[in-house]
Amino acid sequence: MSQEREKFQLRNWELVSINPNNRNWIWSDYFNYWAITIQSVIGFSLIASFYLLYDLNSIIVFSGCLISTFLVFLFTSVIGKISQSSGLPFPVILRMSMGFNGARYIGMIRGFVGIFMFGVQTFFISKSIGYLIRIILYQIDNQILSNEYLLMFFYGLNPLDWFSLFITLLFQLYLFTKGPETNRIFIKFSALFVYLGLIIFFIMIISEHYSELVNSLILSTNVENAISKKNILPLFYVSGTMFAYFSILIVSYGDFSRYAKNNKEMKLGNFSLIFNLIIFSFFSLLLTIGSDIILTKNSISADSLLTNPHDIIAKFNNSVLTVFSLIFILVSMLSTNLIANYIPSQNALINFLPNSLNLNKASYVIIFFGLIVGGFWLSIFSQSRIIFVFDNLAAFFGPIFGVVVADYYYVKKQKINHKELFYPKDDTEYAYSAGWNYKAIFSLVVGFIFSASAIWNSNLSFLESCGWLIGACISFVLYYLLNKN
Repeated sequence: MSQEREKFQLRNWELVSINPNNRNWIWSDYFNYWAITIQSVIGFSLIASFYLLYDLNSIIVFSGCLISTFLVFLFTSVIGKISQSSGLPFPVILRMSMGFNGARYIGMIRGFVGIFMFGVQTFFISKSIGYLIRIILYQIDNQILSNEYLLMFFYGLNPLDWFSLFITLLFQLYLFTKGPETNRIFIKFSALFVYLGLIIFFIMIISEHYSELVNSLILSTNVENAISKKNILPLFYVSGTMFAYFSILIVSYGDFSRYAKNNKEMKLGNFSLIFNLIIFSFFSLLLTIGSDIILTKNSISADSLLTNPHDIIAKFNNSVLTVFSLIFILVSMLSTNLIANYIPSQNALINFLPNSLNLNKASYVIIFFGLIVGGFWLSIFSQSRIIFVFDNLAAFFGPIFGVVVADYYYVKKQKINHKELFYPKDDTEYAYSAGWNYKAIFSLVVGFIFSASAIWNSNLSFLESCGWLIGACISFVLYYLLNKN
C-alpha cells in the first residue's frame, strides 16, 4: 500500500473531505458568490451592450439571460452536489472518473487556464491601482508624473506600472492565503460593497435626471414583436453568450460547493443567480443610460454609447468620482479573481503535486506565474496567439463536466469510496490502468473535438458560444454508452 500511495502521490490534507463543522456556507453565501461573478467590468459591459448597442428586443435579451442562468443553476447544482455530499474539491472528484494520474493532468487544464487568467486579471487590477496612485501623486505635485524616471518603459510598463503590479500581487497573496473563512467573508463584503456602490451611483443619477432617464429607458426597451421567427437567432445568441460567460465556473464549482451546509442551501443559493442577474441588469442598464444623459447635458462628446465602466469614468474627468468608482471596480475585480482563477488553480496545483505543495506553496506558484503573465501581457501575450491556446484548453471544460456527471450518477451510482481515493490498493476501481481511465479519456477527447470545432472552423463560429454544451453532451453520452452493461 505504501508503494501505491507513492506511485500515485495522493497524500495531502488540503484535499481531504471538509470537516462537517466547517461546512457553514448557506444560501446567502452562494448569493454573494454569484453576485461577484456577474459584478465584473465584463459582466456590466456585456449586459449593457445586449440591451443598448445590438438593437435587440429587450424581451429577447431578458429571456436569453434567464435561459442561460437557469442552465447554469441546473449544471452547478448537478456537479456541485458531488462535492457538497463528499466535502471533496473538484480535482479529487476527478480521480473517480479519470483515474489518479488522469485527474492530475486533466485537473491541471483548469489550473493552467486559471493561472493565466489570474495573471491577466492581475494586470488590469494593477492598472486601476496605478490610476489611483497617479491621481494621488498629481494632487501632491502636478509635475511629478513628468519625471524622466517615470517615462522609462520596460516591456510596455513604466516604473509606476511595475510597482502597481507588484503591489497588486502582494496584496492578493496576503488576502487570499488567510483561509476559507476569510475568503467567505471577503466574498460577502465584495458583493454587498459593489451593490452599495451601484445603489449610490443610481441615486445620484436618478435624483437629478429622473424624467430623462425614464424616457430613454422606454425608448431602449421596445417590447413589440417579441414573439417572431426573426428573434429565434438573437435569443440563441444571447443565451449562448451569457452561458459562455459563466461556463468557466461550472466545472470546478465543487471547490466551493464542498463548503455548503447541505444540498438545499446550495441549490437555493445557486438559484439566486437569477435574481442577481435581474438586479445587476437593472443597474447596468440605468447607469449606462444615465451616464449618457449626463455626458450629453454637459456637452461631453462620445462617439457612441459607452458601456464600459472605465470609459464612462474617463469621460467625466472628475477626480473624486474617479477614485470612488475605481475603488468599487477594484474590489469587484479582486473578488472575481479569487473565485474564478485563484482557488481553482490552487486546488489543481496541490492535486498535481500533493507531496510537494500546500496552500501557501501553491499560492507562491500562482503569484510567480501571475507576475510573468501580468508583467508581459501588454508587450507579448496580448500581441500573440496565446489566447487561442487557452480558448482551446477551455474547450475541455464542457467534456470534463459530461464525463464526471455520467460517471458519478450513472456508473458509480453516487457512491464514493473515500479511503481508496487517497490510499489505493492494487485492485481499487479508481486505479484503472496505471492511474488512467481510458474510457473517460477517449470520451473527453471526442467531446473536445466537437467543443473546439467552432474555434477551429470559421464556418462554425456561430456555435462557439455553445461549444461547452455540445462537448458536455457528446462526452456524457459516449462515456455512458462505453460503460453500459
